[in-house]
Amino acid sequence: MSPEAAAAEAAAQVPAYTKKDFVSSQTVRWCPGCGDYAVLDSVQKAFAGLGIPRERFVVVSGIGCSSRFPYYMNTYGFHTIHGRAPAIATGLKVTRPELSVWVVTGDGDALSIGGNHILHAMRRNVDIKVLLFNNKIYGLTKGQYSPTSDVGTRTKTSPYGSVDRPLHPISVALAAEATFVARSADVYGAHLRDVLVRAAAHRGSAFIEILQNCLIFNDGAWDRVTDREIRDDHRIELQHGRPLLFGKNRDRGIRLRGIEPEVVKVGEGGVREEDLLHHDESSRNPALAYMLSQLEHPAFPMPVGVFRSLDIQTYDEGIHAQIEEARRKGKGADLQALLREGDTWEVKA
Repeated sequence: MSPEAAAAEAAAQVPAYTKKDFVSSQTVRWCPGCGDYAVLDSVQKAFAGLGIPRERFVVVSGIGCSSRFPYYMNTYGFHTIHGRAPAIATGLKVTRPELSVWVVTGDGDALSIGGNHILHAMRRNVDIKVLLFNNKIYGLTKGQYSPTSDVGTRTKTSPYGSVDRPLHPISVALAAEATFVARSADVYGAHLRDVLVRAAAHRGSAFIEILQNCLIFNDGAWDRVTDREIRDDHRIELQHGRPLLFGKNRDRGIRLRGIEPEVVKVGEGGVREEDLLHHDESSRNPALAYMLSQLEHPAFPMPVGVFRSLDIQTYDEGIHAQIEEARRKGKGADLQALLREGDTWEVKA
């Protein structure tokens, strides 16, 4: 049987799931109105339509409000330690490559204590899917400023306003060479599900920043791009091969002046759609994607959608290729021979 036929046969045997199949028996314990509820709903609906057996999903988390996620998913899961979820997920994916491994983390968990781990999981192109909930605050520990908090944010740990410059999660993922990088928001139900489906199909490190509202400690942090009344004028939906247009009338766009982006209005001063920057998510050069990741100033619309999507060998594929090569060339498994090869010595009394 060909690989294609085997895949088709396996898919045919997967039950027709609904969202309810991924709802666990645990009571969801987030603050009423938390954006995490909407994300949970989108993930459960997306998983139901992926055609993957439920027992092949694993959700791995670190520490934080978002990291309660594994309890609320009727799948396998790990609630691990602060910042280390990518390391656990890497080991799991390498040893069980048939699993669909998802990391759920927050801006504090991933970009503070977990910064080193998230960077290396991305650069290695491990076939894991990272969902980073960004609410610009530490929620579980009661409202301290986080690595993504804006300059001037007043919290318990920055009573006079934070002086730290914030990290941009998308910029971090692109700089770390993640092969799939995207952004959505908790209230973008259909949009978020579409991004999740694309991430699931991607071979390699997928990183999705989810703009998430913490109504207790940082309410309204993303209103500019989530409020239905104004969001069309403050966000730009990235579409591969299409011009960067935005606005309620889709008459404004992004143009490059030299190497600097600028907002222009189509039809004014002879500006045409053809003059606008066109999005290319498959470019091997990450420069334009990185530039878009920095458009968080109020003068510019915030991009949402897929910034980058590349198909290259994954870490786990490389590891298993090495194992197979070693087996072909080796003389069979012999632990004692392995321990005694190379430079060895004996300590005598």
